[in-house]
Amino acid sequence: MKQSATLKSLRALQGRALASMGLQETCIARRSPKHPMRRKLIGIIIAATLVASASALAQSIASAAPAATGAPSPAASAPAVAGPTRVGIVNIQQVIVNTTEGKREFETLNKKFEPKQTELSTLNKEIDGLKTQLQTQGDKMNEDAKATLVRQIESKQKVLQRNADDAQAEFNAQQGEIAQRILQKLGPVVDKFAKDNGYGLLIDDSNPWPQGQVLWATQSVDVTQPIIEAFNSQPAGAAAPSATPRPGGAAGPSATRPATPRPAGPGAGLTTPKPTTPRPAGTTPPKQ
Repeated sequence: MKQSATLKSLRALQGRALASMGLQETCIARRSPKHPMRRKLIGIIIAATLVASASALAQSIASAAPAATGAPSPAASAPAVAGPTRVGIVNIQQVIVNTTEGKREFETLNKKFEPKQTELSTLNKEIDGLKTQLQTQGDKMNEDAKATLVRQIESKQKVLQRNADDAQAEFNAQQGEIAQRILQKLGPVVDKFAKDNGYGLLIDDSNPWPQGQVLWATQSVDVTQPIIEAFNSQPAGAAAPSATPRPGGAAGPSATRPATPRPAGPGAGLTTPKPTTPRPAGTTPPKQ
């Protein structure tokens, strides 16, 4: 449309140039009848000047037209603004120990260690009895009897401590194995939950700040319970998919590895009191 208008303008200007040339020739002919060559030269100069003006105008219009048509409008050039990223927090430790599978596995583990817990408690009571004997009868004993009793208490305390440490290490190892098995199954569940519900980021807040990553969060963004329910709704025997190497050797997202959860219940932690051997006044146990 703009080029057609330009051509029309050129034709109009050319027409005016020719008309002006004829008019000028007429005027020159009237004023200078004795110089026809001069009259013709002046007409050609005037016509050329008008045609050059028309060409300059056409060029200015042509150069302005692409700028007007090619420049995108602010609304068209502005990038689409994405909506806010949905963020949630999840306590992975609570998920592991509160799933149906987690409760069953940890309850089985606690029952397995109940005999060991009973053994440690019995030994601890025996040590407490010897301590009471030393406190109540120590002043009536001779030095050798006192020293023997003190050595007996200290020896049993060492056995108690060693057995408790061994049981705790074994308990923690088996507890960690259970947690990792559940965690492998939990990965795909969390991935599906996040995608189905439009989450762009889920953060583990198993550890409180400052050890953990979350300084503060409202309860409305906590998705721990929904993820527990999603895990429990899996078909029985569902297993985590094996890791598939990505092209170029890029490693996939690693599963979250929370600290070993400590479920409440009998045998949890297998902590044993560490009694201090009483020292009757004036009694110094022999060095071993």
